[in-house]
Amino acid sequence: MNQFSRRDFLKVANRFLLAVSGFLGIGALGRFWGYRSETNAPTEFDLGLADAYPLGSQTLLETVPALLVHDESGFSALSLTCTHLGCTLEEEETRLSCPCHGSVFDARGQVVQGPAEENLAELRVELRSDGHLVLRL
Repeated sequence: MNQFSRRDFLKVANRFLLAVSGFLGIGALGRFWGYRSETNAPTEFDLGLADAYPLGSQTLLETVPALLVHDESGFSALSLTCTHLGCTLEEEETRLSCPCHGSVFDARGQVVQGPAEENLAELRVELRSDGHLVLRL
């Protein structure tokens, strides 16, 4: 009678676990290489009437994500996508911070603290003849 020793069991279990982790790793690489960004994402957003945004206001636009600013020079917008790895920034008093890796930007989108090295992207805001604001990415 052939006995299955503890050593034989450990060899089989080890090979099985190595094979499973190899297949999982290959699957993860396949998903990584096959990643496609969302191509049907909108590039234009109607923000409604310009009168809804009073002078001196800063409005967080979560669907874009962006920060709409109305000051003496008119309307402007900053992307709230961190230039480090693309996390969505959070507004904190007079600055914007990345919850993922700790980058900090001032109210104008300038890098205050890394790891991000590039300033935030400025987005185009247009005032249509009907009084609506349109944000374009």
